[in-house]
Amino acid sequence: MRSESGVRCVSRFPNDRSQHGRTPRHPDQSPRPSPRRRRGHSVDANSSPANHAGARPRHVQPAALHSVQLRVNGELRDLQLDPRTTLLDMLREHLALSGTKKGCDHGQCGACTVIVDGRRLNSCLTLAVMHQGSSVTTVEGLGTPRRLHPMQAAFVKHDGFQCGYCTPGQICSAVAVLDEIKQGIPSHATADLTSAPSLSAQELRERMSGNICRCGAYANILDAITEVGGAA
Repeated sequence: MRSESGVRCVSRFPNDRSQHGRTPRHPDQSPRPSPRRRRGHSVDANSSPANHAGARPRHVQPAALHSVQLRVNGELRDLQLDPRTTLLDMLREHLALSGTKKGCDHGQCGACTVIVDGRRLNSCLTLAVMHQGSSVTTVEGLGTPRRLHPMQAAFVKHDGFQCGYCTPGQICSAVAVLDEIKQGIPSHATADLTSAPSLSAQELRERMSGNICRCGAYANILDAITEVGGAA
């Protein structure tokens, strides 16, 4: 098509519209200048001049270490820890107790379950400095390869595992579950709160629901816990 001045204008898109539905820019309109970029650096409109290339990065001061004393598997331990260290990282990284596993690191899988002062908890969700003077039991503290804990032996007998990654948390949780039932602590599956909870499959499934086994060995895990609970 031709303009009023007689100059022929060729449209690159049908109906004089772009692929995105926008009207093409008039030839007399110059494009807006783009932000200047330096090689290897992107432009951030919110960044300050101090953060541009050539500026020295801020020096981050390390957190002051805290003294933590607690008893792990019957042995008194004195540690100097960053206050942000979780109980799980303390066990694995500072005490080399790798039996406690890091699964989801969000308290959803139960692989990091340990027993603290007789109660089970997810060690990835609690800080080590919060347990000053506490007694912590991991799967290494329950038994040894030559002298297994009854729950460990029952898991082996009933094939309560496949890959074994979740097994330490399953065993620690199962030991604490039997103690809860023995103490008469109810669960969401307990029908009568005035009577002692029973060692039923429904009770055990509810109490162990926080420990996930991606291999699907739940039936065998249930058999192992039932056997140990019935013999107790």
